[in-house]
Amino acid sequence: MNFPTDTINVLHHLDDMKEIWRRQDFKFTKDQQERYDLLLQTRQERVKFFYDSNRVQRGPKITKVEEEDQEES
Repeated sequence: MNFPTDTINVLHHLDDMKEIWRRQDFKFTKDQQERYDLLLQTRQERVKFFYDSNRVQRGPKITKVEEEDQEES
């Protein structure tokens, strides 16, 4: 799955929508709510794509320096 470039800035748009939500007494209009839901769904699909294609680090990061120190002990 290859994402178009317009979905790259989803986080920026979500942050903008959250700021609008705060200014409007924590309420969205119907159109704003639909847009927010669409952005949220797009973000969730993108994160799932990264997990499915193993582009997310799982577990602790072990550097080579730490491994060499452990071997010397």
